[in-house]
Amino acid sequence: MTSSMRDLKVYTTYPHSCSYLSDQEATTLFVDPRQPVDKLLYSNLSLLGFRRSGNHIYRPHCTHCEACIPARIPVAEFKPRRGQARTLKRNEDLRVRRSDDLRDDEAFDLYCRYIELRHADGDMYPPDREQYESFLNDAWGCTHYYRFHDNQSLVALAVVDELQDGLSAIYTFFDPTCDKRSLGSYAILWQIERARALGLEYLYLGYWISGCKKMAYKSDYQPLELYVNNRWSPAP
Repeated sequence: MTSSMRDLKVYTTYPHSCSYLSDQEATTLFVDPRQPVDKLLYSNLSLLGFRRSGNHIYRPHCTHCEACIPARIPVAEFKPRRGQARTLKRNEDLRVRRSDDLRDDEAFDLYCRYIELRHADGDMYPPDREQYESFLNDAWGCTHYYRFHDNQSLVALAVVDELQDGLSAIYTFFDPTCDKRSLGSYAILWQIERARALGLEYLYLGYWISGCKKMAYKSDYQPLELYVNNRWSPAP
């Protein structure tokens, strides 16, 4: 079913305000929404720095800015730092369960609390159920929803795509009142271990942006590889 990469049609958006750098305009390159996509094509596009949002596969394509750099962790080489080891230890009591979707009220209520307390200044505020389900859907049958429970309480949910060579961390939301657990960091550490357990090579983290505080955390996970000049290379 997969088409040749040479046959793909891609389009660009008109310049618009950048969501990450307030003084910049952004242009986005995206794959034709009518293009049939399967896991192999999606994986190949991820190797070229593309990302997905719902059913849309995209990559920044800005004329005067190259701040958004695709990033991934080679999981076999990753060793947690002291603080990350403490985060792993602190969350050993959590129970993780995989589910097939996130359309239930429990998951959506958690998402609402997370957006309202952590991202009230972002594009996803106020939380909307239709947008939530569209953004985090299982577009091509390779998405898993990992639920983290403290006893009976859902405290975090990680949306993860399984690619040919790795996992792609699509989005994680969590209970914003559980600050001591560092649930955002723990979800990444858990996904690194999950990729290893599945025999996969990488955890794709999306875009690293040095001038954006919300994205700078990705450099805490070493070694990190960046997609620069059409090739993956170790981050300096």
